[in-house]
Amino acid sequence: MPEAGYYYSKKTDDICEGVCGEQTSRAGLSMSRLRCALRGFDLKALLLLFIGVPVLIFVIYLHGQKITYFLRPIWESPPKPFRTIPHYYHPNVSMEHLCRLHGWGIRDTPRRVFDAVLFSNELDMLEIRWQELSPYVSEFVLLESNSTFTGLKKPLSFANSRNRFKFAESRLTYGTVGGRFVKGENPFVEESYQRVALDQLIRIAGIEDDDLLIMSDVDEIPSGHTIDLLRWCDEIPEKLHLQLRNYLYSFEFYLDEKSWRASVHRYRQGKTRYAHFRQTDDLLADSGWHCSFCFRHIRQFVFKMKAYSHVDRVRFAYYLNPARIQDVICRGADLFDMLPEEYTFQEIIAKLGPIPSSYSAVHLPGYLLQNVNQYRYLLPGNCKRESE
Repeated sequence: MPEAGYYYSKKTDDICEGVCGEQTSRAGLSMSRLRCALRGFDLKALLLLFIGVPVLIFVIYLHGQKITYFLRPIWESPPKPFRTIPHYYHPNVSMEHLCRLHGWGIRDTPRRVFDAVLFSNELDMLEIRWQELSPYVSEFVLLESNSTFTGLKKPLSFANSRNRFKFAESRLTYGTVGGRFVKGENPFVEESYQRVALDQLIRIAGIEDDDLLIMSDVDEIPSGHTIDLLRWCDEIPEKLHLQLRNYLYSFEFYLDEKSWRASVHRYRQGKTRYAHFRQTDDLLADSGWHCSFCFRHIRQFVFKMKAYSHVDRVRFAYYLNPARIQDVICRGADLFDMLPEEYTFQEIIAKLGPIPSSYSAVHLPGYLLQNVNQYRYLLPGNCKRESE
């Protein structure tokens, strides 16, 4: 017979609490209640609940961004394809013949060219860019702010190094704009504010209808012969995006040819606005270089990672560790430990892992190769960044 205060289940041998007798201890009651509560639960289900779920939450915390990017083909459709225009060039072919090959006419005189940029701290890239474009540009327009897009205070790097650019001084319209330093604001708001200010500076520079306006970031460098072609040819599109060869950290790590945000516009008073998004379907093939995060010093990498509009990609403080950044550069890996930003699983899988090293220094900006000792860190085989 069962002891007073308990009964036996007909289906199991588990003892469940019956009538709580005075003889039953508190510990016994607690264990009995726990056994009753857990009766019918599978052990594997309990392990999954108490161990598996927390582990899953931790994995999502660490790699949620990767999971989102890998599943991008499911939740986001690819953008409309560009209408790519074949690009013809050889130094021994006349400009008239090159214009005809593109289906354009030839002008009696070239258009004026205005090159406008928002400047942060990329002094080396700016010098390479301006030296590449100098024979073809009528006016350089540069705006810098004492604020990053993320609201961090920064020095006026160009103003402090202006003597370095004396070759462009006679053709330079320079301006500054004060940052608004709004805490917690979306970085793209500050970026838009600065681009509007650049719009005004371009007008101050004296641009007129049908002048060419180059819109691109400092590290998005159109080739000189591309700009020369567009200033001499007639009947070119009103707006034209430039396809640039995409490099990361230096010209050793060639990524792809999918950089397209740089653009050239035939200026129209009251209509043309400085922007860094898609503005037309026309894309001129192989028109220059985009060297992203191509810095001489590790501190410049850290600064940009904290300063540019995608600061949300710095999810963990150790991403900013100098030793880690140096290792990432030499491996051609991703600074933010992200998956490729592609729209098909095939393209994502094809780009997984570090970028293979390239040992070609052919068809790079001329000033870079003319000054190898000064810019050696940008060439293949020189991934180690200089000490301060």
